[in-house]
This record gives sequence, structure tokens and C-alpha cells, in this order.
Amino acid sequence: MRSPGSLVAIDGSYGEGGGSIVRTALAMSALTQQSVKIASIRAGTPYPGLDVEDLVIANALAQSCQAECTGLEIGSETLVFHPTSRARSLTGVLEVPTTTRMPNSLIVLSSLLPVLARSGGYSTISCQGETYGTNALTFDYFANVGLYACRKMGIYAFPTLQTASFGRESGGDVSFDIEPSAINGVNWSQRGRLLSCLATVVTAELPNMVGQRGVAHLELMGRGANVPIEAEAIRVSSQRPGAFVTVWAQYENGAAGTTAIGQKGVRMESLAQNAFDNLMTWMSGDASVDPYLADLFLIPAVLAVGETTFKTSRLTQRFLTSVWVVKQFVPIHITVRGKEDSPGTVSIRRE
Repeated sequence: MRSPGSLVAIDGSYGEGGGSIVRTALAMSALTQQSVKIASIRAGTPYPGLDVEDLVIANALAQSCQAECTGLEIGSETLVFHPTSRARSLTGVLEVPTTTRMPNSLIVLSSLLPVLARSGGYSTISCQGETYGTNALTFDYFANVGLYACRKMGIYAFPTLQTASFGRESGGDVSFDIEPSAINGVNWSQRGRLLSCLATVVTAELPNMVGQRGVAHLELMGRGANVPIEAEAIRVSSQRPGAFVTVWAQYENGAAGTTAIGQKGVRMESLAQNAFDNLMTWMSGDASVDPYLADLFLIPAVLAVGETTFKTSRLTQRFLTSVWVVKQFVPIHITVRGKEDSPGTVSIRRE
């Protein structure tokens, strides 16, 4: 590790060239007390520069560790983040700039989680933004897959969905309690015995029968596949109508989840079928985590006492890019076996 106060230079166009570079670099800067300069932010995406999600995360971490910042504005292609104190707990509502596109509230909260868990105090924060979307972190997945894995490592956090948002055009609201935590490595090289297979069918501003149809279809498919599913229909408050299905499996040493979002003209049974089929595909292999959970595992594993090992069903470019960012801050052993977009095994151990 460089000495506190040193500057780590990060090329934001490296690898995936997206928001994971910004999120990982800011968290590592706050945790190691090393200043960071991120240039060419999101250069690998059609919309370069800081977006609203990055800004909310950066502002929260700046408050936590009293950071001095330059370039902290929407569209900025270079950001310098200089922490002046160790991270402290946070309380209150995270500031979200007024724009036409809201942040994903779960990406914001999951990015802050490892930092606040190591702050030494109890944090209670809330964030407005998307709670259910396409190809994004969503509330039920985070609460039941991501935090299931975190608890296995000794991180205890408790989210509450106040208001749902399907997409980023309108804002939901999630509150989040985070306990100060001691983090330990886990051996998830073999996922072990299946403990449970569960599902939620979330609806807003739709007839009750829509959610019940989703539950019935999931239970029917589970019986046919000899994988009993405990499914629950949940009605949520939202500014707009919406439907969302999350199906997940919890193992002794593993977890994974799949999702499907409602669209106009698509029957609830089709949503349930899509999510169920994708989970069955993952369960047919021998991975202990899915690609999204691999992302969530990375920084907690870097902080953990002892080695962490897990097997992912797919090594994404996003994950491999985040590994590269972590290594710019700390001399850590991160061994990745496997090729991009293929299954892989990851072991993480501090020197």
C-alpha cells in the first residue's frame, strides 16, 4: 500500500470503462486513505463523464471521510478525491441532484456498504432512485442474495423498501441500516447443500390477481423441476404501475438470483418463466455465485481477515476491471482462474 496522502492515478477507460471503475476507486480511496485521480471517466460507454449515480456515491464518501474533491459535477471526465480523515458513519438522506435520470439506489447503497461497515459506527441512510430495473442491481436481489452473502462474511446491514421505482425515470426510496462489522473470509469453492429456493413477485398499481398468477406459476414450475419454491406476492407503493419477479437460491456456501421486469403486453407467467429458467440454468452448473454477486463480494473480501474463495458462473469484464482497480491501491493476492465470459474461480488474500 502507498502511504496515506499519496495519489493513485486511475484510467477510467481501462477494461469495461464504465461506472464500476469509479465506484471501486472511490471506495478503495476512502478505505485506504489514498487520494485518487480518475481520468477519462466512463470513456467506454456512450455517455462519458460522471453520471448521477457516481455523484451521489462520491458526495456520500466525501462526507464520510471529509474528502476534498475537484471535478465533482455531472459530466466531469476527471475527478480528484482526497480523503482527509478515516471514514465515519453516516446518518440521513443522501443528496440526489435533480436530473431527468435517477440513480439506481441499490448500486449506491451497495457501493457504500463496505466503507460504512468498517467505519466503526452505526449508519442509517436512505437513497432515492431506481429499485427495480433491467440489467441492474434490484432491491429483492440485494436484500436476499447480496446481503445473505455479506452476513456469511460478518457484514450486517438491513434495507427497507419505502417506495418502489420501476426504471430510472421516477424515484423510489430505500432506507439502509449498517452495523459496524468485523469481516472474515469465506470458502465458497464448493457451494454445498441447497438450503432454500425462494421468489418474490412484486407488483404496483396492478390487480392483486397478477401477483398471485406469478406465484402460482413459479410454484408449478418448481414442482415440475423437483425444486420446491417458496414464492410470495408483494404489493408495493410506486408512482407508476410495475411488475418484477426475483427468484433466488441459497446454499450452505453459495447463492444466486435471477430477475425479470414487467413490460406492456408481457404476461406475468412469462416473467416468472424467464426468471425461473435462468435460475435453473445457473443451478445446473457448479458455481457458488452468479456474476452480480461476484461484484458484491470483491471489496468485502479485500477487507476480510483470511482468504476468500468462490466460483462464479461467468467472469465478466466488469469484475475483472474492478480487480485491476483494487490492485492499484493495495498489494493483495487476487488469483482469477478462467477466461472472460466463462466460468471462473477467484481467491482473494491479503499479504
